[in-house]
Amino acid sequence: MSAAVKADVTAAYGTQAEPRLTHITPVKGTFYYGSCDGTFYAGTRFQLTPGSTEAEQVALQDDGSVMKYFIDRPGTGWTYLASDPFPASPEGCAAIPEIPAHLSALWNDCHS
Repeated sequence: MSAAVKADVTAAYGTQAEPRLTHITPVKGTFYYGSCDGTFYAGTRFQLTPGSTEAEQVALQDDGSVMKYFIDRPGTGWTYLASDPFPASPEGCAAIPEIPAHLSALWNDCHS
């Protein structure tokens, strides 16, 4: 997986979030990536980067602690797909129906 994939997934989340998040990055060790039938999936947690605004800090206060999942269908680019519930299920990403079961298994159910 390239740095471009992480950047694209981060941008996809930042632009859909309210307020818009520009000072975020994936938490090290929590980025999952794979494909199923030509569709790409990713999951990660986000953390703030230096320069974050108060609005960004508030937005990530609770919601940022859970995994976010993304999908990239051919020709569409990365889009937000789902989040873990808060608090997260002990089943990890196996509890997220939008993530194919075999990817969840490969990702160790997103347990870092």
